[in-house]
Amino acid sequence: MQDKSFLMIPGPTPVPESVLVELARHPIGHRSKEFSDIFMSCIEGLKWLGKTKNSDAFIYTASGTGAMEAAIANVLSPGDKVLSLVIGVFGKRFGQIAQTFGAQVEMLTVDPGKVIDLKVLEQKLHEDKNKEIKVVTVTHSETATGAANDLEKIARIVKNHGSLLLVDAVTSLGCMNVEIDKWELDVVISGSQKGFMIPPGLSFIYVSPKAWEYNKKSKCPKFYWDFEKHKKSLDEQTTPFTPNVSFVCALKKSFEMMQKEGLENIIQRHDRLKTRLRAGLKELGLKLLTEDKDASAAITAIYPPDGASISDIRSAYKKDWDITIANGQDTLKDKIFRIGHLGFISDRDIEMTLVVTEKVFEKLKS
Repeated sequence: MQDKSFLMIPGPTPVPESVLVELARHPIGHRSKEFSDIFMSCIEGLKWLGKTKNSDAFIYTASGTGAMEAAIANVLSPGDKVLSLVIGVFGKRFGQIAQTFGAQVEMLTVDPGKVIDLKVLEQKLHEDKNKEIKVVTVTHSETATGAANDLEKIARIVKNHGSLLLVDAVTSLGCMNVEIDKWELDVVISGSQKGFMIPPGLSFIYVSPKAWEYNKKSKCPKFYWDFEKHKKSLDEQTTPFTPNVSFVCALKKSFEMMQKEGLENIIQRHDRLKTRLRAGLKELGLKLLTEDKDASAAITAIYPPDGASISDIRSAYKKDWDITIANGQDTLKDKIFRIGHLGFISDRDIEMTLVVTEKVFEKLKS
């Protein structure tokens, strides 16, 4: 049926109708007082969501990968040593971007579906007697596997060592608890198409006072990504370059919805949806990639039953039910399928997905 397609992928995620209406409005001038008021409302929304009063928050017209590059370019210099904690595709990407800017990168990598072993991390940093590791990068919720690191404990270990911590919170911010000030997170990035409930096109970045000290010493080239340009414009309640005006207006509406629901309620909802989906999938006899204790509240990765191909599974969801699910990525392509449960997703959507999943595999068995 036309206009009945539904996304159950890790991003883009479904967009509320009230947010879509904002996208359909005629654009306003990005140097106008009207836009400045909307823009600053979104900045305050970001601070509320990240539980921070100490960090600056910036909005880029870019993908989450753009924000990753901004984070690297603004705090590193060529030759700096970086430890990248890799639990999947996007953790690896953080390290690859650092390598592109001339950093000496060591990747601490675990098997797909696993999370960083805190004891191994402690030992790795303990071995760095001369404090040569300037920066540690980490993914909070790994989109490729559905595994979630214990960010609070990782942050504590990194802080004790003295390194700067860069956090990919693309699929965790707005879904899971992220406490920037309390956990002393230095740079945190996220993207609009996940828990923020708007389409792809905006990325967000938080910069702590300690990160600003690194920024002053950074020798990496930057222009569009330059924190200083964004800070100067933010002080004037505007942006250094032309933003996606319509998306910023939509973001304001999304924040209004999120604040009405309440941050703790949002976190509890995502945890409840994760728990119900995982339990329901297990009841259907499906094996999950990640253990419950390490599971992200945003995305679940599932192994196919014996004899069922990922392409056939995804096709059955799409052709028969107009539901889109995701394939695996990189080494997990065609080995798992992924169901997203973040952003504008409700209990009803999870129950619908479980019923459809049962029917999909009944058909594939016949």
